[in-house]
Amino acid sequence: MSKIMTGERQRPRPFRSGTSLLTLALGLAGLAAAGCVNTPRPTPDTRLPAAYEAPAGAAQADLDRWWISFNDPQLTSLIETALEKAPDARSAAAVLDEARAVRKGQVRQIWIPSTPLTGNAGRTHTEILSQTVPAGGIPFTRGGDSDSYNANFDVSWELDLFGRKRAGLGVVNNDFAAARFAYEGARASLAANVAQSYFEARGLAVQLDDARQTERINSSLRDFAVKKANAGLIATSEADRAEADLADTQARAANLEAQLGAARRSLLILVGRGVDPLASLPVDVRLDLAPPVPATIPGDLLGRRPDVREAQARLASASKTLKVNELALLPTFNITPGVGLSKSVSPSFGGGSGKSSTSTSTWTLGANVSIPVLNIPALLADIDAQDARTRQAAIAFEKAVQTAYGEAENAMLQLAADQRRVDLLTAGEARAQRAYEANRKGYGLGLIDLTTTLQAEQSWRASRSALTGARTDALLHAVQTYKALGGGWSPTSVAQTAKQTANPTQVSSK
Repeated sequence: MSKIMTGERQRPRPFRSGTSLLTLALGLAGLAAAGCVNTPRPTPDTRLPAAYEAPAGAAQADLDRWWISFNDPQLTSLIETALEKAPDARSAAAVLDEARAVRKGQVRQIWIPSTPLTGNAGRTHTEILSQTVPAGGIPFTRGGDSDSYNANFDVSWELDLFGRKRAGLGVVNNDFAAARFAYEGARASLAANVAQSYFEARGLAVQLDDARQTERINSSLRDFAVKKANAGLIATSEADRAEADLADTQARAANLEAQLGAARRSLLILVGRGVDPLASLPVDVRLDLAPPVPATIPGDLLGRRPDVREAQARLASASKTLKVNELALLPTFNITPGVGLSKSVSPSFGGGSGKSSTSTSTWTLGANVSIPVLNIPALLADIDAQDARTRQAAIAFEKAVQTAYGEAENAMLQLAADQRRVDLLTAGEARAQRAYEANRKGYGLGLIDLTTTLQAEQSWRASRSALTGARTDALLHAVQTYKALGGGWSPTSVAQTAKQTANPTQVSSK
């Protein structure tokens, strides 16, 4: 097999001053355009009063797990079960996992260069149809199969001279932070919903117990009335009225029993036990007092409310996106190293039956610059559009802060009013009970008629119902207050997670 080497020495090319000057001019034009674009960032107004107008709180409660303040083991168990197994909790976790995966892919795309590995193989068949060879000459080509193989590994690495990559990383991290705060907000809402459903069921259980107690009282009054009517001491119409009052109480008890069953089923669904029997969720017939308002100040809402933190993260993301759009006016510099391997196998020259093969390796090292020129108007339009979106995010942040303050203030005012109402209705219910007991004794002695006794009983029933409603409302508004103050999640754990993802080059393989 013979070796043939051919080549041609190339002369150095002269310096093309015109092209270089044009490139320099375009680069300076891009820098000038970028320098002229420095969009002012909006400054949201997040000022809050120094204190709430509602009565100051006195309790130092653990807002992260506020449900412990109610000293109710069943409530704590239900909330912790819901946070672990409820469909809403698992769905929120899946959304967060999606955001985490998206962030990981985006970070890799920003910091890890594009490295395509390409290769190909081919076979070519050549058949000689005619060939003229001088006398004594050797055929220059032969028919047969020729094979070729090559592989190339090229890298393109953008130099982050102007901070475009870091600005893009800021967008990615702030988007993930917003997703994390949305996740925490969903869990906080779930905990509050479980507590509210639990106390609503408790309230229905107490109302049902009151209705059954009233049913026993009315049954006793009905029996008294029937005996007196049979003895001719009272008119039969009074016995009929007592019977009607008893039927009304029985109907109310049946309705409350159905409502309680529906409330228990809803609570089971909420905690992820929707197909369990109702008997698996006992409901105590009692309503404890709501805990006092936690001691806090309005400024704490900026760090504790997950929806406020989410709005803040979305504003930061929008601002970073605006920075990325501004930096798009600047030139992009890339380094493009690469290596390649190739091999070809073809029929040998002459009349032999062998084949010749050639193997080569190559490497390249290049650099290129990309300067936006003709698309500058489009880039400026993108900047204007993103500036508008950033201002929208700032307004949304302001609204989130004001809404958080309003919800917290209203919840605390309502809770304070509920607690005063409970105190007043407790005293009123005790007086109504004493009045009924006195009338019942008088009716048994024949000193008071049935109408007066039934009116006293109805007054006591109304007082009991109002007190039960007030206690239920106080518990519900206590839950609402804890939620409005930003309870139900741990800002500290989220901050630790944010520190772990702060390193722009750290990409977990998990």
